[in-house]
Amino acid sequence: MSDILYLLENEVQIVALSFLLLVYILRIVWLFHFSSSKEKSFPVGNVTAGIAYSMLNVAMPWAMESARKKPFFYIQFVLFHLGVTFAIGATFIIPYRPQLFEIKIIVCGFQFIVGMAFIVGLFRLYRRLVDPSVRLISSWDDYFSLVLMILYFAVAFFSIPNNYRRSEWPLILFFALTAFFLIYVPFSKIGHYLYYPFTRFFLGRTMGHRGVYAKKNKNRTKEA
Repeated sequence: MSDILYLLENEVQIVALSFLLLVYILRIVWLFHFSSSKEKSFPVGNVTAGIAYSMLNVAMPWAMESARKKPFFYIQFVLFHLGVTFAIGATFIIPYRPQLFEIKIIVCGFQFIVGMAFIVGLFRLYRRLVDPSVRLISSWDDYFSLVLMILYFAVAFFSIPNNYRRSEWPLILFFALTAFFLIYVPFSKIGHYLYYPFTRFFLGRTMGHRGVYAKKNKNRTKEA
């Protein structure tokens, strides 16, 4: 292994990850400086149940009209985000648990998920370029982030086997892109996941307070 690859896999990743965590900590501290509004209406529901429903909504496609009517888009969503998870996981496995990628079935599993995410990324880019309604609401960051993710999945696919003895270039590019992402993500739309628990918490609290989240009607079940 060359000194450049070793540096990218270790020190560079640690510095970039530390920067990401620092920015996120500052963002979270900033968010907690805002005071949340209080409901003035009379409570008619269960706040805890509303928060739980809101938080878990992403894993309940049947509860979302868009997913019910277009399940293919939900499958895309799952594959794309699984690809992100597996690619990030590879950045820790390769330098710190490389023996895992000596097991062929694990390598094939990671490559399959990342490869599917790559295909989904291409489809999303095509749709963003072709669909007039989507193109209308797209910014330069949407295109730039999506193209980078597509490239990231492609490089991750070839890097996961960790064959640095054969060629280091896929790994060098993979860890260089990872370091760039760790610095770029907090300032791009990719960092939306940081705000997810906050937005879903407050939305769920409101839904629970007003009793407007979906609940099973026991009386209707008994009648049926």
